[in-house]
Amino acid sequence: MNVLIINGSPKGTNSSTYKLTKAFIQGMQDTVTGQLPLEELQINRLAISPCLGCFHCWNKTPGKCCIQDDMQTVIEKLLWADITIWSFPLYYYTVPGGLKNLIDRQLPMVLPFMTERTDGIGNGSHPARYDMSGKRTVLISTCGFYTAEGNYDGIKSLFDHMCGKNCYTTIFCGQGELFRVPELSARTDEYLGYVRNAGREYMTGGISDSASAELDRLLYPKEVFETMADASWGIDKESGEAESDALIFTRQMAALYQPESYPGKDQIVEMYYTDTDECYQVILGKDGSQVRTDSSLTATTRIETPFTVWRSIAAGEIRGDEALMQHLYKVKGDFQLMLDWDHYFGGTGTGSQTNTTADSGRDAAARSTDGCHASAATKGTNMNILLIPWIVFWVAAAIDGFAGSLVSIAVCAAVPLLFYRYKKTVYDLLSGVLVTGLSIAMLSGAPARLIVPLAYLLFGVMWTATCLHSIPLTAHYSMNSYNGESALKNPLFLKTNRILTLLWGVLYLLTPIWTYAIMGTPFAAFTGAVNSLLPALMGIFTAWFQKWYPAKVARG
Repeated sequence: MNVLIINGSPKGTNSSTYKLTKAFIQGMQDTVTGQLPLEELQINRLAISPCLGCFHCWNKTPGKCCIQDDMQTVIEKLLWADITIWSFPLYYYTVPGGLKNLIDRQLPMVLPFMTERTDGIGNGSHPARYDMSGKRTVLISTCGFYTAEGNYDGIKSLFDHMCGKNCYTTIFCGQGELFRVPELSARTDEYLGYVRNAGREYMTGGISDSASAELDRLLYPKEVFETMADASWGIDKESGEAESDALIFTRQMAALYQPESYPGKDQIVEMYYTDTDECYQVILGKDGSQVRTDSSLTATTRIETPFTVWRSIAAGEIRGDEALMQHLYKVKGDFQLMLDWDHYFGGTGTGSQTNTTADSGRDAAARSTDGCHASAATKGTNMNILLIPWIVFWVAAAIDGFAGSLVSIAVCAAVPLLFYRYKKTVYDLLSGVLVTGLSIAMLSGAPARLIVPLAYLLFGVMWTATCLHSIPLTAHYSMNSYNGESALKNPLFLKTNRILTLLWGVLYLLTPIWTYAIMGTPFAAFTGAVNSLLPALMGIFTAWFQKWYPAKVARG
């Protein structure tokens, strides 16, 4: 099946529309074995003069144009192709001028005789000179409006006449210029994924209604897109004066704010770009955001960063968390706003709502902190699976060694049932094995005063040993609240958890000392209760440290 791409953009392969076309072709390629027979025509590289209207191709030299240029090659390729993909941006509600010349110059492909159409399009037509039956046509186009709806009437009318009504497939996308903005690649890459899927479906029976619905969804809500588009021109609306790149960037960042994330009071994010010595404030209010250039308000959160660094983070060229650890920028004030950045500036807007995906961190702050919550649909880990066998053993075995051991073995046998709901870790499995082994030892006659302290010791060794691993134990569980597994690539997240894992490990390495002593007294049955006090205090410390330490690092 021969495929021809006619790229009608004056920008050639730098065209935003061309990105959609390449994604569609990739989807088509996914369905075939070997290389898809493909030819491309870049109109901006071809010499195609306007039609003279001389009709030589009809009566003097039938089927041959009197103009000697690249159009003869175009006609040969059109006859060769089984599928022709017309890729072009919308120019003044129709095709770009160079592409219109190509369309006009297709006159040699039809005969001069009059014929009537049967599809209700127009009055009168000309029959094809060549057998065009079985050939398929796809139109892929982007425009600069917030939506494609209502803006392609001229295109549809043109191709209705050329191909026949409902005889071609269209992918029309508004907000086309956003595909050139690296900072928005989270959303645009998602859309390109839908286009690729459409290419696969096109080759296997046609684009489904569900795929078409995804293609028709807005990249961003109307208000967000138009604010970003207005800001992109770099001209102040009131004064008409040019604005700096840093101010343009800040305005566009502010446009992504989601008012539904409003926490009950205004947040003021102060962006101080150290390399350009510019300072702007973004006010996040109940009804929207606004940018101030006078820095007259008290900032809730102040970000001190070179503009080049923050823009590179936003574009995904460097990871924000790594830049923070390298002290390439600083954050002062309320660091919680950074952790919740994705909730304030979600990167995936569709329709009238804006949804946040894990790793939509392609905007600056999401990459800075990896602070968005994991999707509820994702199967996450659960530390209770790790802790339950140990806690049951520590409490039950201290009260009654025989009965407590039986209960502990039963719990270890039942815990794997939870893996249907939660993702298991090696530590969940290891805990079950160790507690079962300790229980069997007690059932075999080993004294509780020896086995219970040993259990605390083994637990502490397991925690402490993971500090030497690339991913400390607590990170496997706390990642659920910090963007899932992508948090495991965040050096600040890993360092915070490494410190906490070590502290917890040391606590349980010391616990056997007083546990052994207590179990030699009449209060042995209360060992589990006594040993719950320090972990409770440690839990309070952990909750505090998880917020304090990242903020400390962020302050530089």
